[in-house]
Amino acid sequence: MKALVTGATSGIGLMYARELARQGHDLVLVSNQAVELLQVAEDLHYEFGAATYVVYKDLTSPTAAQEVHDFCVEYQLDIDILINNAGVFYFNYLTRVPMEKIERMLLLHVLNTTRMTRLFGADMQARGKGYILNMSSLAAFVPMPGIQCYVATKAYIDNFSRSVWYELHPYGVNVLSVTPGAVDTGLYGLSMPLRKLALRLHVSITPETLVKRALKALFKGKKQTMPGLLNHLYLPFVKHCPDWLIRLIFKHIDKYMK
Repeated sequence: MKALVTGATSGIGLMYARELARQGHDLVLVSNQAVELLQVAEDLHYEFGAATYVVYKDLTSPTAAQEVHDFCVEYQLDIDILINNAGVFYFNYLTRVPMEKIERMLLLHVLNTTRMTRLFGADMQARGKGYILNMSSLAAFVPMPGIQCYVATKAYIDNFSRSVWYELHPYGVNVLSVTPGAVDTGLYGLSMPLRKLALRLHVSITPETLVKRALKALFKGKKQTMPGLLNHLYLPFVKHCPDWLIRLIFKHIDKYMK
């Protein structure tokens, strides 16, 4: 089978690409990092023997999803597994964030995730089989100051994915929403000592662990998965967290804003 992975040159996306190649799938790799993209494609082909195709594309462009789909049609690449992983993150007051950063997040998380799911989902529906994995977040379930647009877009991805699961599942196409808590990547801008501490305390998990659990859930036909036992314990607490405590926490983490 052929798998398409967005954001495939680093972090979680790279782990998805590696694990899918290890499982024997050929890959279409999408990224806005041209040099890294070619290197990852070469490495995965050499290590696992996977056929690799590269699409250098900035998925914050309004036309990016259509262009990625056009590439696959042109080269007759029937995508069996779609991994919508590419994402961006910032931490700041809404009124301090430049509008272009907000728009880039909305284009990437909302518009192009929707378009990729729509375009490739229609192909899979016509063939009667396929898998779509959309990366949401544990943050989707609670309002969080400082990452207001991030949590809102991740909530969209989760509800959108679970809704489309009902539409496509009867046609042999599974759509999975993955809602992890903290994952040990560079996305959040934490120092290495803090990242190591989070892993030791099981506050975060490694990308490898996340990817293996997410793909297992995808191929089982589930519509949502939340890797990590602590996340299931954490969620009810944060859902009922009083406003005064959220404001207190927010006050003390203001120094991390950027």
